[in-house]
Amino acid sequence: MKAVFPRTAAAAMALALGACTTSGGGPAPSQVTRFHLGQQQIARGPISVEAFDPADQNSLEFRSYAAAVERQLARLGWTVVPTVGQSEQVAMIDLEQGSRQELARRSPLSIGLGGSTGGWGSGVGVGVGVDVPVGRSGPREIVGTQLEVRIKRRSNGEVFWEGRANTEARADQPEAQRTVAAEKLADALFRDFPGESGRTISVP
Repeated sequence: MKAVFPRTAAAAMALALGACTTSGGGPAPSQVTRFHLGQQQIARGPISVEAFDPADQNSLEFRSYAAAVERQLARLGWTVVPTVGQSEQVAMIDLEQGSRQELARRSPLSIGLGGSTGGWGSGVGVGVGVDVPVGRSGPREIVGTQLEVRIKRRSNGEVFWEGRANTEARADQPEAQRTVAAEKLADALFRDFPGESGRTISVP
């Protein structure tokens, strides 16, 4: 079984965000899409939160948004363990931030579930997120933030749940800050877990 995050879905999410954020309004709601294997009772146990790019694992930047995901996993009943590479379950995460145009160029990447590869060859998470220099940008510049999480079994590499959440805010709003955006997106992504597979929803 393989579910794919299609180009049309990514484009629709980008358009929805663009429509929701205005120069005079507040931050946009989060646009959330999730895929899973249909199981409503996903077994909880020890889980580690790891970066798509291993080079980011010990960076302060990674820890700042990994903490938001860890809090959601703990709320849902997982035991988050600090040791990388030991737990059977692992949540791979990536956060990117940039202008609306930058994220729109990256959005057609596919995500999917299936087999022993779990879609890991899709290229999602490759590269380093680009920060908008908020302190030097105009207050009306739109900053987009995207969080992606994949939960897999370490023993066979099978991804059994994954999701992507996007939001936008003006550069002068708190939600344009990486840590604030990460909290908002993590909350939206794990709300009503595991969520309806393959459907994009808007979360205030």
